Amino acid sequence: MSNPISCIIVDDENVAREIIASHLSRIENIEVIAQCKNAIEAFNFINNNAVDLIFLDINMPEISGIAFAKSINKNNKIIFTTAYRDYAVEGFSLQAVDYLLKPISFERMLQAINRYFEVSTQQIETQSQPSETNDFIFVRSDRRMLKITFKDIIFIESLSDYLKIHLKDQSIITRETISAIEAKLPQKDFLRIHRSYIVNLASIESFTNEEMIVNGKALTISRSYKKDVITKLERF
Repeated sequence: MSNPISCIIVDDENVAREIIASHLSRIENIEVIAQCKNAIEAFNFINNNAVDLIFLDINMPEISGIAFAKSINKNNKIIFTTAYRDYAVEGFSLQAVDYLLKPISFERMLQAINRYFEVSTQQIETQSQPSETNDFIFVRSDRRMLKITFKDIIFIESLSDYLKIHLKDQSIITRETISAIEAKLPQKDFLRIHRSYIVNLASIESFTNEEMIVNGKALTISRSYKKDVITKLERF
């Protein structure tokens, strides 16, 4: 049996922590090793303990969950938990595994845990591949592993739990997160412009501060990515 996934819950509300802990207690191979009332407690704990996954509230006193997420090691995976939809874009821009809206049902929690396992598995596979020498990736579609050459990708679109990879002559649907596939792409050739879009730089026809035209299709540049997008494109 593999080692359990070590989790901590960070939330200033006792009831919220109890609900999350109760859901996680029903899931095999998940272990809650700490519950923290604020970001400072959590920061001190993760500096002295190995933590795989953090369930992180956003609205907390002193230090918000967003600020805390920006300050910690990126190897710590995060699932945001909040009562507000407003922070969803910023949460995903931090490459969170998932974003759970309170009240959190057990079914929704189970989906988030399954997504965590998917992301972790894909990350391990990516790290084990000599990606610097590859000009392609393999993705699963219709029970087959399909080879996709980077130069054939026009843009990638997130459709909730699936991705639509737009190629020059076809589109491929695969079950994968956009953050996971982003980690497999060469940064010099691809650009994240929105929580739902990654584009091939070679396919960009024109752009403004709000959108870009990629192979004849207008794609929105989100506010959270705008600065990085414009800065990178203006270098060319």
